[in-house]
Amino acid sequence: MEKIRLGMVGGGQGAFIGGVHRIAARLDNRFELVAGALSSDPERARASGAELGLADDRVYDDFKTMAIREARLKNGIEAVAIVTPNHMHYPAAAEFLKRGITVICDKPLTSTPADAKKLAKLVEKSSALFVLTHNYTGYPLIRQAREMVANGDLGALRVVQVEYPQDWLATNVEETGQKQASWRTDPERSGAGGSIGDIGTHAYNLARFVTGMVPAELLADLDSFVPGRRVDDNAHVLLRYASGAKGMLWSSQVSPGNENALKLRIYGEKGGMEWAQENPNVLRFTPLGEPTRILTRMGAGASAAANSVSRIPSGHPEGYLEAFANLYAEAADAILTRRTGKTPETLLPGISDGLEGMAFIASCVRSSKAGGRWVKITL
Repeated sequence: MEKIRLGMVGGGQGAFIGGVHRIAARLDNRFELVAGALSSDPERARASGAELGLADDRVYDDFKTMAIREARLKNGIEAVAIVTPNHMHYPAAAEFLKRGITVICDKPLTSTPADAKKLAKLVEKSSALFVLTHNYTGYPLIRQAREMVANGDLGALRVVQVEYPQDWLATNVEETGQKQASWRTDPERSGAGGSIGDIGTHAYNLARFVTGMVPAELLADLDSFVPGRRVDDNAHVLLRYASGAKGMLWSSQVSPGNENALKLRIYGEKGGMEWAQENPNVLRFTPLGEPTRILTRMGAGASAAANSVSRIPSGHPEGYLEAFANLYAEAADAILTRRTGKTPETLLPGISDGLEGMAFIASCVRSSKAGGRWVKITL
């Protein structure tokens, strides 16, 4: 199968998420990285390109030059992965969308509501696709959970509980010069949300993806427990759904003993389910009044929706990188479908998911600043 020519903005030496995107893009042999503006530091950009084996004339000092030249080349890139700090998502994505190049962007969508709205308008006008990498939606048993909810296996939903605690920012790590901590705790680069923007949006999107429900109102209590930190590092959020269901979301980066403990629990009138990212090959399903059923990836009871995004037999763990790769594989399918002039049907997170995430962040900040009041979820 012909590989899709991929470029990358950001993700050079010392960057974590760039490497994850490159692995995900290669896993199913659907993409080939051929160009990049890998750092805002030209020297580092060149060194990073050399390490990745890119041709010298396809390593760029800035993303605008890259977008202009690649759009003119006969063998120019067809898609670009944007893996920069949040404040650069909009300006980088804009340059490629304007030239018809598909954008695969890390979350959250942007650093400000204003940029989010401008980006949405560009996506609407562009002939290119826009993909937002909420990678947890790519886990096989999350696809099964979504299908089970849609099929009514839980009945009418009553309670949605989602949490994402970590402990890596429990001290003032940003003052040590640690790259990931320094930009994620800087509101000029991360945006107004700290933990709610970095991991809270993942939790919010996961609950949204599985339940199919968008909350109407929220009440948020945000804290910055580490002295001097300018963004939240812990958030407790109550959610109200139009259906009458209630939700709770907790995101924290100051909770010792937690690494990446994303968990989702959903309870309806007929049953409940539970999934944990650190043990992603198991989905617990309990019909009301019956013993709990342990559903496993590719095991007995696994659905077609789950099996279609699994690669190896049951009992062999699949996880984070494979889920990420599922989004890239589906993006490749969508790009090829778009080539034929057809509109792709896909579960890929896109611009609407990004806008919902930005509305969640903005509403949490607004509610917390108002002393923890209920507010409509709006951008």
